[in-house]
Amino acid sequence: MSTTPRKKLPIGIQNLREIRTENHYYVDKTALALKLTQEGKHYFLSRPRRFGKSLFLDTLKELFEGHEALFQGLAVHPHWDWSVKYPVLRFSFGSGKFTDSQGLTNALDTQLSHLEQQFGITARFEHVGGRFADLILQLQQQTQQPVVILIDEYDKPILDALDYPEVAKANRDFLRGFYSTIKDYDAYIKFSFLTGVSKFSKVSLFSGLNNLKDITLNPHYATICGYTDADIDTVFAPELEDLDREEIRHWYNGYNWLGEGVYNPYDVLNLFDQREFKNYWFETGTPSFLVNLLFKRQVTSLSLDQTFTSNQVLSSFDIEDIATEALLFQTGYLTIKQAERIAQQDYFHLGFPNLEVRQSLNESLLAVLVKDKSKQAINSAQLYHLLLKNDFEGLKGIFHAFYASIPNNWYNSNNIQDYEGFYASVFYSYFAALGLDVLVEDASNLGRLDMALKFNQQVYLFEFKVVNSKPRGKSKALQQLQDRHYADKYRHLNQPIYLIGVEFSKKDRNIVGFAVEQA
Repeated sequence: MSTTPRKKLPIGIQNLREIRTENHYYVDKTALALKLTQEGKHYFLSRPRRFGKSLFLDTLKELFEGHEALFQGLAVHPHWDWSVKYPVLRFSFGSGKFTDSQGLTNALDTQLSHLEQQFGITARFEHVGGRFADLILQLQQQTQQPVVILIDEYDKPILDALDYPEVAKANRDFLRGFYSTIKDYDAYIKFSFLTGVSKFSKVSLFSGLNNLKDITLNPHYATICGYTDADIDTVFAPELEDLDREEIRHWYNGYNWLGEGVYNPYDVLNLFDQREFKNYWFETGTPSFLVNLLFKRQVTSLSLDQTFTSNQVLSSFDIEDIATEALLFQTGYLTIKQAERIAQQDYFHLGFPNLEVRQSLNESLLAVLVKDKSKQAINSAQLYHLLLKNDFEGLKGIFHAFYASIPNNWYNSNNIQDYEGFYASVFYSYFAALGLDVLVEDASNLGRLDMALKFNQQVYLFEFKVVNSKPRGKSKALQQLQDRHYADKYRHLNQPIYLIGVEFSKKDRNIVGFAVEQA
């Protein structure tokens, strides 16, 4: 039990001043802020939403403005020259309607007006690009200090308009011109930092800003946003009482940017507040665009946790060509599990970061199929109870009923009934949405098992086959499970092992074989 007194939880608070003056918990990131200022000038960072980007940007703002009292006792304090105060221009695209042609211009016009008013500068140009440039110039002349530029959610005007491609392209082109001002006026700038969710390629958005240093996958800055294990155990020690420490790790840890892994701050703070394990982060933004894209591209839930890609794919994002892996990684639904270098190129194995994301994303994928959330909830509850009883006939029945309920027009528009990945992914998503321990394509020396489920001190091994007609005689899927001795890998657990061969008919679009045998 911690003897440290409890503090306020900074849920949704993105400004350092409030956190430091009103007795909130604060995880000190100022050593990394100092490192940035000492080692470079123009930076870019991509992190998922609600990961602490805005708070870090505000920390930089307070630091450059020289508000020393806020940094007493923090890592940066003895190393900073508090006698110098720099003018800071901070922009944020966190709010605003960017789906119409004037939304972006209006948002920037408002922010520029506020900054001009704040510094007592009269606008001499009408165009926002000209006003931005003039603001930099006049501020440097007025203060005799170079200007600091901080831009939060730099990509939101583009991401918000992805369903309106022409507006998205117009917003991208507009921002390209706006951001190029940073390069053009480099002589008057002390430091710049841009953050967002996605990383648009330099060609599409930063063609004029080729001196921008991307620290997204820099191991030295892996913990710049998010909480580490040490942060949880020290800063938040008073909050850990009566909470299972391993469960906190299982639910919310696991995000990795080639350095130490981190927890999602939003999840951790809400857990400490409500004292209950829930999908806090996921529920703040249902990724309907993402889920629809996965179905459109015939990406099955089975394959998500086994994604392999290159650094080149992962580090780019273009309106005309959004790579599925890049989208999933940058938005926080997949993370780096392992990195390897092959022939001068970096490659990454991606997977779900934690239980919250795996469970929630699979639930969202199922919702697209079921189209009835009440029915989905009933199915999930039934599935759990049938598993508890080892009612295999009931399991066959519930999955048969589920496939039968998928409307014909869904198949017609997706044309994916011919491959077993689709059918198998339905099984996987149901188990994963329940938060169960599911493993796909588990390799042994004799091949790859389609799916393994560990539940209730028992092991269930699945093999899936798509067939043209109802099988006669012994199940081929079950035979494969036996021939390849998949059960041997699990015998050390000393738990009952069940082999389950499932066969689907292309014609019936349903289960036509469901054979079970204890190994």
